[in-house]
Parts: sequence; structure tokens; C-alpha cells
Amino acid sequence: MHRPYQNERIHIINTNIDLLMKKELLNSLKLILWIGIVSLMFSSCIPQKKMLYLQAKSETDTLTKFQNERKIEYRVQPGDNLFIRVVTLDERTTLLLNPLNPGGTQNVSGDASVYLNSYNINEGGYLDFPMVGEIFVKNLSVEEIKDKLQEKLTKYMKEFIVIVKLVNFNITMLGEVQRPGQYKIYQDNINLFEAVSMASDLTDFANRNKVALIRQTKTGSEVVYIDMTKRDLLLSEYYYLKPNDILYVQPVKGKQFTFANFPYGVIFGFISSTILILSYIQK
Repeated sequence: MHRPYQNERIHIINTNIDLLMKKELLNSLKLILWIGIVSLMFSSCIPQKKMLYLQAKSETDTLTKFQNERKIEYRVQPGDNLFIRVVTLDERTTLLLNPLNPGGTQNVSGDASVYLNSYNINEGGYLDFPMVGEIFVKNLSVEEIKDKLQEKLTKYMKEFIVIVKLVNFNITMLGEVQRPGQYKIYQDNINLFEAVSMASDLTDFANRNKVALIRQTKTGSEVVYIDMTKRDLLLSEYYYLKPNDILYVQPVKGKQFTFANFPYGVIFGFISSTILILSYIQK
């Protein structure tokens, strides 16, 4: 007489056990799903501290003034190009001294035009200029070359103006910058942050602690590593760039793993499968 009642109790117990197991399985799958999502998020995150420039070493570091000589005089080397123009009151003399600019007018609409209207320093370090001939200018600044030309031309004329500009002031930005490439600088000097801004800043995955500066020297090339996160960079002799400097911004160590080796396909497939299982269980 009590058998049907006993069977019903067993059925209820089994049903409750099934529901409990499904609930535990559901909670476990949800936990795994959240762990996968959080792991995916953190795998592609870069700490903010690694992205900030000019960080103070401590709260007591309140220094706000940094002494650094802005005027960096570049010394002309063989292979450099100088834009030279001599302006006089006599049109014929102006045409003679500026043979590539008929009538003394300047056409500087493009980089090629500026280059063609410039004078090259030969391998011996000499500048060949009309009327005065060859002048040794190696290791001279642009201002010193200007004074030397004025001194030489004074023998032939009285009222004139000499304009000398360095044409080949180029810098190259490579690696983790928004717009890598070579940039032409139309000013006397440029600092590191101005150069970075020309390339639209560094990327989020740039290693700001170790930026390589490659600079040409008399004996070859010099490689210096710069930490852009420290404020004492403003005191560095490498804060201002020189013509033909190359900046190579290395990626952080985690970038290669994040973008190359991280199993995104497996993770997304696992998340999709987990969602399908959760939907099936809930039914």
C-alpha cells in the first residue's frame, strides 16, 4: 500500500538532485566563462604607469625647472646640403650668385625644389660657391659659414645679404609610433617630444622606458637608450635631436604574446561553447 508513495518520494528526490547538479554545473560554467573573459581583457591591457611621460620619482620630487641648452649648433659634414641665397641691389649680380633662381625669386614649393636649389658639401668638406670658389666649411656651423661667405664676398660687392639654411635636417621615426617614417624639419632645432608629436604620438604598446636613439658620429653610429617616463630626460644632452637622428621605439614584451601567440580563436570558441551549454542547461 505504501509503494506508490515511496516511488513518488524517490522521484522527487532524484528530481531535486538533478536540479541541484544542474545549478552547480551552471554556476561552474558561469565562473569559468567570467574567468575566461577577465583573462582575455587583462592579456591585452598595458598598465597606465608604463604609458605616462615625465613621471616624478616620488611625491617629494617637486622640481619644475630644468636647465637645458636649446640652441644646438650642428656642424656641417661632407654630403650635407646648404640652401644659400645672396640678395643684392644689382639684378645681374643676384642672378650670377643664384644661378638656379632666375631673377632672384625662390621656388620652394617642394622638397625636391629645395634640394635642387642647394649647394652640396663635397667629400673634402669644401663648398664651391660662385665668384669665391671653394671654401672649406667642414665642422663649421651655419652661422660661421654665413660669416665666411660674407667676408669673401665683401671683396666684390658692398651692399648685400647672405642667407644660409641647412637643407637636410631629417629625422626618422620607426617602431611603435602611430605614423612611422622620415620627417623633414624646417627649423633650427627640435626636441624629442616635438618629434614624437609629428608622428602622432607613440602607440599604447610602445616601450617608453627604452627608446633607441641612433645618431651619426665622426667615427660611425652611436646608439643611446632614452627613458621617456623620467623627468630627468629634460636635462639630457639627447633631449634635442640632430639632423639624421633615428628614433626606434621598441614594443613592450607582452605585445608579441598578446597579438601573435595568444590563442584568441581557442578562447572565443570556448566562450561561445560555454554560452551554448548554459542556454541548453537553463532550458
